[in-house]
Amino acid sequence: MAPLTRNRAAEGNVPTEMNATYYRQRASAALLVSEATQVAPKGQGYPRTPGIHSEAQVEGWQTVTDAVHEADGRIFLQLWHVGRISHSAYHDGEKPVAPSAIPAEGQVITPDLEMTDFETPRALETEEVPEVVEQYREGAANARRAGFDGVEIHAANGYLIDQFLRSGTNERTDRYGGSLENRLRFLREVMAAVTDEWGRERVGVRFSPLSPVHGTYDDTPEETFRGAAAVADDFGLAYVHLVEPNDPKPPVQDDGETGTVFRAIREAFDGALVANGNYDETTARDAIEQGYADLVAFGRSFLANPDLPRRLKEGLPVNVPDEETFYNGDERGYTDYPTWDELQNGASFETLDALSELSPRG
Repeated sequence: MAPLTRNRAAEGNVPTEMNATYYRQRASAALLVSEATQVAPKGQGYPRTPGIHSEAQVEGWQTVTDAVHEADGRIFLQLWHVGRISHSAYHDGEKPVAPSAIPAEGQVITPDLEMTDFETPRALETEEVPEVVEQYREGAANARRAGFDGVEIHAANGYLIDQFLRSGTNERTDRYGGSLENRLRFLREVMAAVTDEWGRERVGVRFSPLSPVHGTYDDTPEETFRGAAAVADDFGLAYVHLVEPNDPKPPVQDDGETGTVFRAIREAFDGALVANGNYDETTARDAIEQGYADLVAFGRSFLANPDLPRRLKEGLPVNVPDEETFYNGDERGYTDYPTWDELQNGASFETLDALSELSPRG
């Protein structure tokens, strides 16, 4: 199951029993990757997203991992720092931090659930960068204390590590900017810190090489992400998890720039490659049979189908996700999606009002 932000942490960004129920319901996945979880207060950029930097958060996550393990599941925590994708309202009036003082495009949602333009972030001083690396180390150590089976480093979707990687968001002139080797340095240091805590076989990393989210771009994505994949290979990580563009449809190994970039990553990394990009049963099987990927991660379809592995295996119809309940809600659209057996037994769910039709294998 791919990481899915659901904005349902309690006060203090602490996971609760409701979150434990949600993950336990989906424990039949070969591997669950948790929603993105900030490694420090400065790493937050959205309301009600969980953290892994306080004792209460560690205890909350322990409730989740216990529930998953009781259901014979395995779960990794995704380590996250949003960088510039934030607002001073989250940080007692202090500006968000980033590699360079370049604002993101678009708008941010504040703790009061208001939309406002992104602010120009404050560029991290050179001596501050190792302090942020240590936040990832502490987050990884806390994930172990919380009972996780491993961690995934979030280096995708325009967040802090991605901001350091890309030429469009990194204009630094110190050892963390300029050349590709310098832009890779922060990623390398984070990987070193995290693998010190976990060992390489329990660590993965997520990249989104062609995602333009929040105005994120790179002048030479093939070179940049071949280099990033090579760093992951140097550390012998368990897997690289790739976020694919919505167009072209997956798998995209023979398509233009997308195919070129993804082949470069495949060539540079000898570990398992996890593909993620609106796959269904057919395209997922094709990706694996063609050698394009070793595993496929499902996001929205897993959100709406707690028993998705069974439905894919048996060719059963799937619930359609209710987009209105994706974020900032309660149990509705979160823990009340029915399993196939529950549907056959005539159970009643509020969510079914919004899911009046089932998709044939979506």
